[in-house]
Amino acid sequence: MSTGLNLAQLQAVHYTNGACLVLAGAGSGKTRVITHKIAHLIERGMEPRQIAAITFTNKAAAEMRERAKELIGRRAKNVLVCTFHALGVRMLREDGAALGLRPQFSILDTDDVSGILKDACGGATDLATVRQWQWRISQWKNQGLTSAQALEQAADDNARGIATLMARYEERLTAYQSVDFDDLIGLPLRLLRDFAPVRAKWQAALGHVLVDEYQDTNATQYELLKLLVGEKGHFTAVGDDDQSIYGWRGATLDNLKRLPLDFPRLEVVKLEQNYRSTSAILRAANNVIGPNPKLFPKTLFSELGEGEPVRVVDADNEEHEAERAVARIQSLRATGNPPPAWQGFAILYRANHLAKPFEKALRKANIPYKVSGGSSFFERAEIKDLCAWFRLWINHDDDPAFLRCITAPKRGIGHGTLAVLGAFAAQHRQSMFGALFNAMLPAAVPKRALDGLHEFGRCINDLEYRARHTLGAEAARAFLHTWMAEIGYEQHLCDSEDSAQAAAARWGNVLEFCDWMAQRAGGQIDDSADAGAPTKSLLEVAQGIALLSTLSGREQEADRVTLSTLHASKGLEWPHVILAGATEGMLPFKIDAAAGREQEPDDDTLQRLQEERRLMYVGITRAQRTLAVSWSKKRKKGRELVAAQPSRFIAEMGLDKGSTREDPRAKLRALRAEFAARAQAARAPSA
Repeated sequence: MSTGLNLAQLQAVHYTNGACLVLAGAGSGKTRVITHKIAHLIERGMEPRQIAAITFTNKAAAEMRERAKELIGRRAKNVLVCTFHALGVRMLREDGAALGLRPQFSILDTDDVSGILKDACGGATDLATVRQWQWRISQWKNQGLTSAQALEQAADDNARGIATLMARYEERLTAYQSVDFDDLIGLPLRLLRDFAPVRAKWQAALGHVLVDEYQDTNATQYELLKLLVGEKGHFTAVGDDDQSIYGWRGATLDNLKRLPLDFPRLEVVKLEQNYRSTSAILRAANNVIGPNPKLFPKTLFSELGEGEPVRVVDADNEEHEAERAVARIQSLRATGNPPPAWQGFAILYRANHLAKPFEKALRKANIPYKVSGGSSFFERAEIKDLCAWFRLWINHDDDPAFLRCITAPKRGIGHGTLAVLGAFAAQHRQSMFGALFNAMLPAAVPKRALDGLHEFGRCINDLEYRARHTLGAEAARAFLHTWMAEIGYEQHLCDSEDSAQAAAARWGNVLEFCDWMAQRAGGQIDDSADAGAPTKSLLEVAQGIALLSTLSGREQEADRVTLSTLHASKGLEWPHVILAGATEGMLPFKIDAAAGREQEPDDDTLQRLQEERRLMYVGITRAQRTLAVSWSKKRKKGRELVAAQPSRFIAEMGLDKGSTREDPRAKLRALRAEFAARAQAARAPSA
């Protein structure tokens, strides 16, 4: 099964005696190595269920699962291929009781967390402040700190205040039998660290662990990995220190530095042959990343030929830059034989706000496009409403879900009644759902309101029972459509929208979501951590919903140019890439133009500059055949136009400036003139 692999890839696949670090340069076939290693482990006698492959996104997990299935067939079904967070859910569902967590716990999303934090501080706070608290608490959790430890380490009154708030937040999570996304790593770590029987169980269950995008792990994830593999250290970490671009969310290169120290017999394999890009593109990439310090030096090379030179395009302003980008796309389409599809082009930039002039220019030229990294399907209000119902079926103590369900759609139960119920529940140390059936509740609320609350409670219990006994795709689809009719959800959308068109669009999202849920119940979509029976109950499907951020299969969209941030582009590739907005202050982002040039930067600035250089490297290595890097001499700052300088990274690419600068519009004009001359010659009468 190892045919078609190069020598370095074979070395990575065949090393199974302990810890292995595979330094996989951009486009060097890392997914191929992981899937072939899974096949090799099975060939050597390891049971598929003893192998875990951990990724960072659901999309990456789905792709790896599919590739493994192509390679080893049905046996791939029992390999645990999932994200870190999905693995955390599985561990907590099985063993969370040791931490006082019931198997039916809820997973809170960002909005739920904001609401709880706002409530914990008394409510009179703006959302921006609450988001800052969330970020700080998440940062502490990713460092493995509890609220008590954060309070102990707090350096000022602001940090002490947030740590105190974090303690109240933790109390509410316990009361609601709920966890946030950070807990899906932190709590499994506590399980393995503090409970020897649980640790022994998981170490015995997993014979080999493979981790994709290892450079993106944070401190907590690394500790979790160490405890999962134990002293035997049978794991394969696949990553690239040159593509570590998520320092702002806790990812740390320290995890790469620690591997040789924690695992002295670590086998290091470098994958340096690139199968994606031409030599011209890789030379620019190697030159840009060159100034960064190297943990494990490597140089990418390609056997795909020299290819087109990397182009530098300067423009007068951002609108002019967008026009030149469009002209370049049109020129490449006009000269291609056959013309490349629209989806073969990508325009990449450092920050979302840079997309606007490119959108305008593409619309003006009638070129179809999509903006990658937009709001998730699961962020839409109608989908969050339905997910709240699922959460409440699974976990009756989930107060945030309770409040969303009882008001979407409205049931004639007012905010006053809910406030009284909330106070009553707090007084009796119950969840709001549990308080519905407290014998003393009739003394607290009027009979009419009590009847409405009891009816809602019975509705939830009935739906939960039916969902638990609904198996397979067709039964799930029928149940979901009946449920929508019973609660009048379509009418709720009509009542809450100003136009019938907007309501119809939202109802279409609901129907699509229901169909997708039904497919998962029928085993037609397998994108969770759960490997097992081909069909599941609707309640089992609902338990994994909070982990999913995009609908499986929604990536297969129409033929369109992609607009994307550099961060969102990681892991993707296109034949033709335009890397836009390459000016000082934007790429690198908010770094003094003199830092690293005329003056020595401080440590913090130096680390940020190195990460920005890695971001430029990621952008360059997205390109397969052609790459243009563009910048504008003036850019908007507020309402003013200010002078801009080309990014230092353009100079670092080491290009021959005389041969790489181009004016796409002049090239396009020349092409049009040539086509017009040919057409005229064809129409002219022969002599």
